[in-house]
Amino acid sequence: MSDVIITRRDGAVFEVILNRPDMRNAMNDEMLDALSSAFDQAEIEFADGARVVVIRAKGRVFSSGIDLTQFAAMEMETGGDWRQNLFPLTAKYQAVFNKIENSSLPVLCVMHGYCLGMAFEMALACDFRIAVERTKLGLPESRLGIIPDVGGTVRLVKLVGPSRAKDIIMTGRNFDLTLAQEWGIVNYVYSKDDVDAKVAEFVAELCASSPLAVSYTKRVINDIMENSRGLQIEAWAQAQLFRTEDFMNAVSAMLDKSYPVDWQGK
Repeated sequence: MSDVIITRRDGAVFEVILNRPDMRNAMNDEMLDALSSAFDQAEIEFADGARVVVIRAKGRVFSSGIDLTQFAAMEMETGGDWRQNLFPLTAKYQAVFNKIENSSLPVLCVMHGYCLGMAFEMALACDFRIAVERTKLGLPESRLGIIPDVGGTVRLVKLVGPSRAKDIIMTGRNFDLTLAQEWGIVNYVYSKDDVDAKVAEFVAELCASSPLAVSYTKRVINDIMENSRGLQIEAWAQAQLFRTEDFMNAVSAMLDKSYPVDWQGK
């Protein structure tokens, strides 16, 4: 497995650790492939007695989201042809986060610093979210001229309702943990000094329940909140938006820090 994702087993806990701290754990294809492999391994660990998956990250921030340099590189390599058929790429990314959502094990995401864009979409695919104080969350895709298309739109709507989801996604702004707790986006917020002990306490409570009951409860609730139609709509909308010049202009602006302020829809 690639070293951009570290996995380790500690008793009942199977840890999955984002490990690109020098790049603020920006998520590229290598990381997503490794994340997919990690959750294949989680199923093996479940059969061997693991009870919980905990996703963490090395470095000062959990993750800044998708690695924008990938888009710039793909544009240079293909002259923009890759944007004409986005569905395979979206399906690949959605499949990784669906694997997290559908894991036999409960999945706990422990966030710190920033958890933005694709990383926040990943957190939404988890069963529980715990954040360190002062962590900033956000889905800034609208500022790139696109939408959250890896399950972020559909899962956020189901978590907080249409109006609040529109607020978060349409503005693209970062929001703090007071709002996240009020709206039920995060389960718990702890200080940096307390978070590890509190995560351990929560894991112990999960482990006190029957592993099959926990796994089946997750499956039943996920099936009640079935997402497949919403994911298809996300992919359709994103395929239109990726073809616009607004998107590539915004990527370039984000990379060179000259943020666009005047949007002209095309």
